[in-house]
Amino acid sequence: MSPAMRDGRQANSERRRQRVATAIKNAAKSGTPISVSAIARQAGVDRTFLYRHRDLLELVHAAELEPAAQDPTAASPVSRASLQADLANAQARNARLAAHVQQLEKRLSQAMGAQAWQESGLGAPADIDELQRRITRLEQQNVELAGALDEARADLEAARAANRDLTRALNQRG
Repeated sequence: MSPAMRDGRQANSERRRQRVATAIKNAAKSGTPISVSAIARQAGVDRTFLYRHRDLLELVHAAELEPAAQDPTAASPVSRASLQADLANAQARNARLAAHVQQLEKRLSQAMGAQAWQESGLGAPADIDELQRRITRLEQQNVELAGALDEARADLEAARAANRDLTRALNQRG
């Protein structure tokens, strides 16, 4: 790219940046809603231009959060940021309450299920502790047997290696 073309592109980019900055200032002064699309439209640039220039995008987002030009007849100044904060707090509280309700429903379901199970006479066997101990013993026995099997396999492999060596020695003498 020639220096003249590069300079021309830089100048064009700078002009568009100035138009965006002016559009943000004008929108803030007039109290019109500020968004990426509105600023891009007012400045005569594509939205992708704003997304490629992060500093301009941050200016747009910062201007969005600023309170609009105050109307003297307005009852109370409420900023967009305060409304967003209120909404976020309400959503967080709603999520906490929903989780709490779900937890209470689960506990109630378990309690009612246990009560129905006991009243039906189909409750868990009385010797559940003995069954748990037997499971533990069988698991331990399984581990011991697996260890003995590994040891037997190692002994078998050693015996096979010794047998091969002896057979090789006999064949070489003969």
